[in-house]
Amino acid sequence: MPTFKYSARDAVGRSIQGTDVASSIGVLSASLRRRGLLVITIEKEAEPSDHRAISIHPMAWLPPSKMDVELGLQQLAAMLHSGLTLLAALRTVSEQASRPRATAMWLEIRDRIEQGDTLSGAMSTYPKVFSDYVIQLVRVGEHSGELDQLLTRATEHLEQARNTRMMVLNALAYPFIVMVMAIGVSAFMVLNVIPKVQHFLAGQGRALPRMTQMLLDVSDWCRFYLPYVGLGLVVAIVALITLHQWPPGRLAIHAFLLRIPIAGPVLRLSGTASFSRGLGILIESGITLLDGLRTAERLVGNNALSQRVAKARVAVMRGEPLADALAGKYEFLPMMVRMVAIGEVTGTLGRALFDSAKFHEVRLLAVIRRLSVMVEPVMIGVVGGIVGFVYIAFFVALFSLAVGVR
Repeated sequence: MPTFKYSARDAVGRSIQGTDVASSIGVLSASLRRRGLLVITIEKEAEPSDHRAISIHPMAWLPPSKMDVELGLQQLAAMLHSGLTLLAALRTVSEQASRPRATAMWLEIRDRIEQGDTLSGAMSTYPKVFSDYVIQLVRVGEHSGELDQLLTRATEHLEQARNTRMMVLNALAYPFIVMVMAIGVSAFMVLNVIPKVQHFLAGQGRALPRMTQMLLDVSDWCRFYLPYVGLGLVVAIVALITLHQWPPGRLAIHAFLLRIPIAGPVLRLSGTASFSRGLGILIESGITLLDGLRTAERLVGNNALSQRVAKARVAVMRGEPLADALAGKYEFLPMMVRMVAIGEVTGTLGRALFDSAKFHEVRLLAVIRRLSVMVEPVMIGVVGGIVGFVYIAFFVALFSLAVGVR
């Protein structure tokens, strides 16, 4: 249906302007009059250019990003809350999308709704873009008439998950960059510069200093065995990827990750916070516990935690308490399990899960910051020791060369 831009006045004479979708100008005019508005003008908006045409722009081949989805849902929630119709809001979102494929996606969703589909049904045709979690909340919002509020909850969850990912990546980025640069400089010195110094000193019949000779022995070993080491690493990576593609192997890897020091507690803490917030929002939105557990299985990125949630759903179907089914030695943290038990008894499970999520999110932030503070000096010390040893060995060789020349 076409979109019209209208100008009208209300009962007290205030000017009102907006856009709406209708089959004709007459239908829209009658609708505005029923709302008590005096229609001034109604004009049909020009049809937007077809963003779905083939484009040679590099961005045209990129799929919609998670940020595109999050921003689009935020815009939808804001416009629906202000009273804009869903079709008009979807059109605005498509016009403001940063990538052509995101624009085409929102336009396709709008077309499906015009043909009689629901928003959740149209979103479900893009399973790689919209998660089951978002689609569940949208479906509940459509049935309850509170779509804008449910979209806001969905964006809050997506934003929290994004902030957590960025927090972890930022904490690991600096040590990783320092390590890569240190390895590069050391490899250049060991494999390129120092062998030339060795060749020059050997031509003069002089022996290298002991420290430099130790470094060259390492260099010779690396040059001889590096192809074999590289081949072994490639084989190990391929085997690990193959094992990860196999469901039992992926489950074993994820269960092992939860048990290793340092990384295991962080993964458990992150999974507990994500599960608590996700299931809490679903239950508070009116979704049944069983449906919420089925959706929450996909919220945690660890398969061992997902399997625990799946077993908990089966246990709840048998009439067992949810808290007992979630308990495990190396999976969700005990505090969340105890808060779930209290919520089940008092009938405030959603609120208990929210409180658990807030506590564990604060704990996760503190743990990541503490690990970042601890890892950086350790990395600097290790890298500084490696680079320092290489440079000292290099300058000792230069000093030996200078003394020989003199």
